[in-house]
Amino acid sequence: MTGNAEAQEFVNFVNRSPSPFHATHEAALILSKAGFKEIKERDSWHNVVELGGKYYFTRNGSAIVAFTVGNKYVPGNGFSIVGAHTDSPCLKLKPVSKKNKSGYLEVGVQLYGGGIWHTWFDRDLSVAGRVLIEGADGTFKHTLVKIDRPILRIPTLAIHLDRTANDGFSFNKETQLAPILATEVKEQLSGIQGTEGVESQQKHHPLLMKILADEMGVEATQIRDFELAVYDTQKSCIGGACNEFIFSSRLDNLEMSYCSIMALTRATGIENDANIRIAALFDNEEIGSMTAHGADSNLLPVTLQRLVNTEIVKTKISLTAFEEAIHKSILVSADMAHAIHPNYSEKHEENHRPQMHKGTVIKVNANQRYATTSVTSLILKELAKKHQIPIQEFVVRNDSPCGSTIGPMLSAKLGLRTVDIGNPQLSMHSIRETSGTDDIQHAIDLLKAFYEEFAELEQKIFVD
Repeated sequence: MTGNAEAQEFVNFVNRSPSPFHATHEAALILSKAGFKEIKERDSWHNVVELGGKYYFTRNGSAIVAFTVGNKYVPGNGFSIVGAHTDSPCLKLKPVSKKNKSGYLEVGVQLYGGGIWHTWFDRDLSVAGRVLIEGADGTFKHTLVKIDRPILRIPTLAIHLDRTANDGFSFNKETQLAPILATEVKEQLSGIQGTEGVESQQKHHPLLMKILADEMGVEATQIRDFELAVYDTQKSCIGGACNEFIFSSRLDNLEMSYCSIMALTRATGIENDANIRIAALFDNEEIGSMTAHGADSNLLPVTLQRLVNTEIVKTKISLTAFEEAIHKSILVSADMAHAIHPNYSEKHEENHRPQMHKGTVIKVNANQRYATTSVTSLILKELAKKHQIPIQEFVVRNDSPCGSTIGPMLSAKLGLRTVDIGNPQLSMHSIRETSGTDDIQHAIDLLKAFYEEFAELEQKIFVD
């Protein structure tokens, strides 16, 4: 597949993934198509997981873990792990979102993560996420919803009413970042009214509930609760004079999530691999990961422990098999990186200025905001060199703060060797971000080589 064809497949993935729930669902579809079998955390994995097998499971519908078992695996062998995250900064509807102000219906929202919130003004917005639907049999079902048409808008104030608007755009995040849903006049003319005694219709505008119900083909009274995110309806696309850019929402971090899953499904040589290959896409990285489905939960540790203890091979499992496995493993923490910005080039350290199309970036920080070490970076550099895959390095300036990601917390939690990487992008955390088309293929190729060759390469590295 050519670079732009691969980039277009990624663009299609993003357009179908306006929320972590949708991203997890889309990842599951890719895995299922590639022959991965769905399993459940609540079930036993004994007599299910086998040598050469391919499996995945979800947690909360917003995080997903997929793995393949090498045919030469025995308990105590290592894990080849890539971790990414499904969430991005956004606005989320409040538990009670119904607001009326100055003749308008507004929707109350919460800020999720560290978004560049001024970019959300004057955009064609809608909602997506999951809804809990009550069935006729009294059961409740997690159901995805995505309203494709723009139904919300956060308008800016006309410059005639604020002559200082161009001097510095500031606003109150509670009172001036509320999206408009409709006018009260049109709501009254619509004749849509809430049903007495239905809690969800007392908390949210009946007009919004009707839109959601119609989209899902249910009655509004069946909607018992939901988790909805506001998203930009402008589709992701390929642009630039040479079709070299991806213009999109949620590049951080759906780009590395997509590359992780595609690399796992395309990696070959499982019949000769002694490791278990894992791709883990967590939720809630943008707010610290300390949730039941975030990277700071037990999701990865418990998964690794279960795999070690599951009787995949008919052999006695050592009491220290898990500890042995950890020290033969590595985590590639895959989260987007900062490309050099032509209008703010002074913000980058002079010798570490990642550029689009020049490969995935290895991120380093002396204070361990990134978990990369010389040992872990060597592994990716050797793979990149062998397969002629471009790769770059990044550190922040000493007078600049440094972000972080899931790498350091998982590295510390498990005592797991880790390298932090990511594709370069502009406008991180804006509602509309930019990355390079070629780097999709670069990342997939790098991670594919990692899955295929890490177990063998690891035996050539001597430290402890």
